[in-house]
Amino acid sequence: MAIDTTRWTVSVSKHTDIASRSFLAQLGLKKGDLSKFIEEAVKWRVLDQTVTEARGKFADLSPDELEAMIEEAVTATRAPGASKLG
Repeated sequence: MAIDTTRWTVSVSKHTDIASRSFLAQLGLKKGDLSKFIEEAVKWRVLDQTVTEARGKFADLSPDELEAMIEEAVTATRAPGASKLG
């Protein structure tokens, strides 16, 4: 099954170019693996930003209040008849 891809044109400093290609070469990866490396890095950065944003929204809650909210959500999700995501 083919994965849809989009071509990006990006500009980075010469230092970043050399460092990233050297790193990939040390791992035994080829030039074509740079795209995979960038995609994985972007996914991790988006996840990091999402987690940081979520933490900020709950910063005013005590750990006990947050734990109670999480427990309530888990219990509701596990309850018989809870909707399942596809």
